[in-house]
Amino acid sequence: MFTTRPEIRGTFGAVATTHWLASAVGMSVLERGGNAFDAAAAAGFVLQIVEPHLNGPGGEVPMILKRHDAAEPVVICGQGPFPMAATPERFAALGLRQVPGTGLLPSVVPGAFDAWMLLLRDHGTWSPRTVLEAAIGYAEEGFPVLPRVSASILPAREFFPAEWPTSAEVWIPGGEVPRPRSRFRTPGIAATYRRILAEAEAAGADRERQIQGARDAFYRGFVAEAVDRFYRTAELMDSSGRRHGGLLRADDFARYEARVERTVSRDHAGVTVHKTGPWGQGPVLLQTLALLEDYDIAAMDPAGERFVHTVVECMKLAYADREVFYGDPDASDIPLDTLLSRDYADRRRALVGETASMDLTPGDLPGAAEAMRRILAMAGAETPVGIGHGEPTFAPLPVEWGDTVHLDVVDRWGNMISATPSGGWLQSSPAVPGLGFSISTRGQMGWLNAGLPSDLRPGTRPRTTLTPTLVTRDGEAILAMGTPGGDQQDQWTLAVLLRRLHHGLDLQASIDLPLFTSKHFPQSFYPRTFEAGRLLVEDRLGPDAIAALERRGHRVKVEDSWSLGRVCAVGREDGFVIAAATPRLMQAYAIGR
Repeated sequence: MFTTRPEIRGTFGAVATTHWLASAVGMSVLERGGNAFDAAAAAGFVLQIVEPHLNGPGGEVPMILKRHDAAEPVVICGQGPFPMAATPERFAALGLRQVPGTGLLPSVVPGAFDAWMLLLRDHGTWSPRTVLEAAIGYAEEGFPVLPRVSASILPAREFFPAEWPTSAEVWIPGGEVPRPRSRFRTPGIAATYRRILAEAEAAGADRERQIQGARDAFYRGFVAEAVDRFYRTAELMDSSGRRHGGLLRADDFARYEARVERTVSRDHAGVTVHKTGPWGQGPVLLQTLALLEDYDIAAMDPAGERFVHTVVECMKLAYADREVFYGDPDASDIPLDTLLSRDYADRRRALVGETASMDLTPGDLPGAAEAMRRILAMAGAETPVGIGHGEPTFAPLPVEWGDTVHLDVVDRWGNMISATPSGGWLQSSPAVPGLGFSISTRGQMGWLNAGLPSDLRPGTRPRTTLTPTLVTRDGEAILAMGTPGGDQQDQWTLAVLLRRLHHGLDLQASIDLPLFTSKHFPQSFYPRTFEAGRLLVEDRLGPDAIAALERRGHRVKVEDSWSLGRVCAVGREDGFVIAAATPRLMQAYAIGR
């Protein structure tokens, strides 16, 4: 079948990311003797610079990795927690029913830097300086401005100078919005990273001391102090339409460390699929696989209406469970064993019919139905004001929201990693003076006093949408994949994974086939809206399939041919390394040899 690009095949290594420069940097690390984890860290730092509307130094990252010599893959959780001062009572006193989507109030501890340093210390071979050199180079010397970066800044050309002047200094220098494809510099970020490196190298000559020195500079040194000063003193406009101060403090930084966790996994079609825990949405994909077990997926057209209908209806059930049951397992008892069990899937599968469901039906566990009623009463309860709220996957240009990036790497030794960095979007919160970057607003994903595991609780992790995927067979890593897209991430990843496992398509063909997504459930981003029965499909699905989906009762909205999903993937097959990247948005790239 026709594909937009070849599936990359080689024997040395491969990298796939959502930006060609990050892919090139990651591959250059492999070429210079680094392993997959060195390459992932270098590419991750570059993505902060070249896709600043989608992630930044003040963001977060979950990653799943498998060392070639380890028995099991592991998760590194780089999702920072709510500040200790962030209590439901504090927000209620401000007259807020939801956590705002922008500004200072929704900020959480930025976890990405510590996660990358932890990866580098425990699994990499390079020093902080060599890993950061490419990112610093692009920040100092300039990088090409993506059209969507310009489109993200354009709506803020008046808002930034009036309300967030520190952001205006960084992103509208001289009062001019950067033009698409022009060369742009972020010297403040470069200076921050150079100071971190100076303090890291002052801590000692060996690699581990330098990594710890870098972590200390960020979380117990000048970076944390700069955020503390700004968040204590500034009162700035947010999506509530009012000015508020921030709750994030240096003590929140000091108590934070990225952590290593076991994956949550499920066997399916001869492989084991690994995801993060229920502090992310990853188990949604595993629940959907359980629901799909009794369907003959291989007999379905991988771009046909029966395939789309079956996957979407199963995902509606899994996402309903996400809303009711998922959250930080450190703070709530998450019934994950039940949710992933065969008996539970059998009971839930009986709800899947030949027509589209308009209900949001969680599982038959105590309190679930009442919890869903509370969620639906709160969803979309506020009307956002200004720019930067939500996530941009479906926004018409000019794009005003923040999203996510993704990267996957495999090396010649068989090491493999999948990571989905996000947060710290340039348009989501004001740039911190002296640092040149914004802080994650992932706190908008916490409900206020809803009696749910995903409620805002001081010191706990918000339930995130970030969801990398890693697949093993007989203990060996064979596939790492993921995509940006907020709540849609596991929907797009699942479609590609099913095409790969059940239809035997290569990675590029699996990615290139038309994609689809449901908007049926409350979105995780402020103001948490949803559209019952809404199904978005690329027009390449074809008029016959689209008409058949409408006859089944789906509220179909037809999108442009290449508009849904940004899936990237790498893998190992028959002694080769393989890789592929989406042609959508014309910027993701897979490189390998």
